[in-house]
Amino acid sequence: MAIGDIIVGIDIGTSKVSTVVGEVNNFNQVEIIGTAEAKCFGMKKSQIIDEDEIVGAITKTTAEIQTNLSMTINSAYVTIPGKYVKIVQNSIVKEAKDKYAGISSKDVGAAMLQIKDIEIPEDKVLIDIVASEFSLDNGRVIEDPVGSLSNTFTVKGQVVLADKEYVKKTANIFKKAGLEIDGIVPNVLAERALILDSNELNDNVMILDVGAGNTDIGVFNSGSFIFADTIPIGGDTVTTDIAYVFNITEEEADRLKKQYGLALRSFIDNDTDIMLNTYKGEERTKTIKSSELIEVIEARVEEIFSIVNKTVTSEGIKSDINNVILTGQGITNLNKSDVAGKIALNIPVKISTGRGISVVRPSDRSSYALVKYIAARPFVKSVSSSIDIQSEGNVLGTIAARVKDFFYS
Repeated sequence: MAIGDIIVGIDIGTSKVSTVVGEVNNFNQVEIIGTAEAKCFGMKKSQIIDEDEIVGAITKTTAEIQTNLSMTINSAYVTIPGKYVKIVQNSIVKEAKDKYAGISSKDVGAAMLQIKDIEIPEDKVLIDIVASEFSLDNGRVIEDPVGSLSNTFTVKGQVVLADKEYVKKTANIFKKAGLEIDGIVPNVLAERALILDSNELNDNVMILDVGAGNTDIGVFNSGSFIFADTIPIGGDTVTTDIAYVFNITEEEADRLKKQYGLALRSFIDNDTDIMLNTYKGEERTKTIKSSELIEVIEARVEEIFSIVNKTVTSEGIKSDINNVILTGQGITNLNKSDVAGKIALNIPVKISTGRGISVVRPSDRSSYALVKYIAARPFVKSVSSSIDIQSEGNVLGTIAARVKDFFYS
């Protein structure tokens, strides 16, 4: 990245669209200069069900930021649910062009482009290349090989592919909103540096991001991105359960969930009475016990962790996970959710304590993490979004070109 680069990140969730704009300042750090969000229900269970509603929400957020910053946004990066992501592990050995001068940035860029030379299925498109490890010919593992004296070096990395139809739909939405796509990044990959502590970044961890309507799963093995998925259950599902079971409005159900939010009945201190204000039954009023409310919450939280457990077990990667990190507004306000997770998964579970968590509003977290991820990419050639030029062209070709442009060639 370069001083003055402006990066626009957009997160399309199941209840809102969030847009964040960051600028690289004189200290080579990303400074957030604009944020906006708009309610949006064009996504359901990770599927795009109403393109026009998403277009409207994106347009609303970008228009607000453009007005506030007196700029025109023509392109942006966007997140993608793990459900549509496939990760291919690859490694290559590269010779240094001039072994006496040391490994150059061009050597590294050429190696990164070689990493992507895999057979890509017809229904997939390349969206990202992630370098997870560099090692020299003496076996030494190094974070940045540029300048090192070595005849050869090895790069281990992940080729990130996405569902072609989902990418086409997203590109069509952006086109309707008058935007190009700079790049597409899996949600959990973008959030990793924000959510994890420094000692967790190189551990074998699973991130569970429980949002309003979905739970995103991301598994990292010693820093390598190895698995992503999405299950169609989130915090709003708990709210809907409460509303249905007790025959009340979703507004009251959400209030009760937040007020009495507890994931396990065994931790109830005082089983108090709760008067239902919007009960729709024949009686004018109804009173329930707080234990009845917590029982409903516990059942759905247990189901979320149970599905996650089945997913990672069937993928054969559960034994690779040392710790589970919980994040997301859908679960972090439920006390003892980490304990419930540990019981269901039989793996240590904790609420995220990453330093980046506290510096941004929870509603902007995914789009903020996206901007930070793009800004921190190593060996990049260009990351700046377009704020004054909009070009035409094939949407999938444009995305592939942007991925290539991440690296020196």
